Amino acid sequence: MSDQIKNIIDRMNELHAELERAFEDRKKDFGFTLEKQKVRFLEGEISAQKKFKRLLITYIFNGRFLVLLTSPIIYSLIIPLALLDLFVTIYQLICFPVYKMEKVRRQDYVVLDRHKLGYLNFLEKINCAYCGYGNGVLAYSSEIAARTESYWCPIKHARKVVTFHRWYSDFSDYGDAENYLADLKRNIEAVRKTEQKAGD
Repeated sequence: MSDQIKNIIDRMNELHAELERAFEDRKKDFGFTLEKQKVRFLEGEISAQKKFKRLLITYIFNGRFLVLLTSPIIYSLIIPLALLDLFVTIYQLICFPVYKMEKVRRQDYVVLDRHKLGYLNFLEKINCAYCGYGNGVLAYSSEIAARTESYWCPIKHARKVVTFHRWYSDFSDYGDAENYLADLKRNIEAVRKTEQKAGD
């Protein structure tokens, strides 16, 4: 990897850390803290939030007809999402120990905590849980696939990709035959130490 690319990646990591700190600071403005991954609201905060809750009947009747009509299609995705969740979990439980790779912690990706918000009605809480589960499973699956790719085929694509996972920038350059085996070894070692890297 060139020094220029490494410097850009380092700056991106610094900006990401700065963004995370800004998110943490913002939490204080909304009256809650996190204790052992559990949300704790300050006294009276839930009651204050409930003043902004939309009545369920109003929420349903103000919804567009076509939105209501498509909701069964949206919710039907729970079946492939649950199957994906099951299959990637079984995959990593069986294969990652063979590769001597750290397993992806599902709880870091599938986060269900919006149901504690006082300003959401019952249906909004269900919708938020569904979205949290769906996007969490996709992110969890993506991380498992990314670690697998980093172990087996850490080569950048020749074509531009719209987005890429956190391991991609360390992949071997497309067409760099001379450094491929050294890069492969480095990427295998990196993905085996993923817990340390994730905690940085």
